[in-house]
Amino acid sequence: MLLLISPDGVEEALACAKAAEHLDIVDVKKPDEGSLGANYPWVIREIRGAVPADKPVSATVGDVPYKPGTVAQAALGAAVSGATYIKVGLYGCTTPDQAIDVMRGVVRAVKDFRPDAFVVASGYADAHRIGCVNPLALPDIARRSGSDAAMLDTAIKDGTRLFDHVSPEACAEFVRLAHEAGLLAALAGSVKTADLATLTRIGTDIVGVRGAVCEGGDRNTGRIRPRLVAAFRAEMDRHAREHAATPAAS
Repeated sequence: MLLLISPDGVEEALACAKAAEHLDIVDVKKPDEGSLGANYPWVIREIRGAVPADKPVSATVGDVPYKPGTVAQAALGAAVSGATYIKVGLYGCTTPDQAIDVMRGVVRAVKDFRPDAFVVASGYADAHRIGCVNPLALPDIARRSGSDAAMLDTAIKDGTRLFDHVSPEACAEFVRLAHEAGLLAALAGSVKTADLATLTRIGTDIVGVRGAVCEGGDRNTGRIRPRLVAAFRAEMDRHAREHAATPAAS
């Protein structure tokens, strides 16, 4: 698994830079604007300059409405600002066709500018609470739109977690569908170290965290600390070793 960490600004990005050996992707978001809240272009640029050049920078475009042109422009802005992973939260899309429409615009806007950019179609494990597309529809949406990955997060940050809304078995199906479509599968949503065994077993490609590497486990009031990033990576690596050693994995 790749470890994606989400700082909320340049100060936390510098903490990520100090722990760069323990993470794989630095993800720029603005938590006070939502689960996948978009940060400012200049913040993306500053964070790109603050972290090592070999660490990809991801940027969220927001929990977006069904406005394909608006979202395409926003996605291009993130790419121009230095992000190579572009994440779109399909919050306002109530049908797969709407979601595909949005993501096709994003893919074209971003890849016309930077063909090697990586586009992530993001849905929500708690889709039933906000009325957006079913989580298990995301891999097909990503495939049909030309995206590179399908992701699940949680839309409402009220202390509930990924597995509170989508069972480990359903997440395993999500990962399987993504892999069958030739996509990477990313999972997030108040992920804790206790979830790593399951995430490893089902073949998750990217795990996204924030609260788990913040002081006090609080994504809003806690701050990312390098020692917590290192500890989380150590647990990831331990589970990877244990999984590789099991007969079923060999």
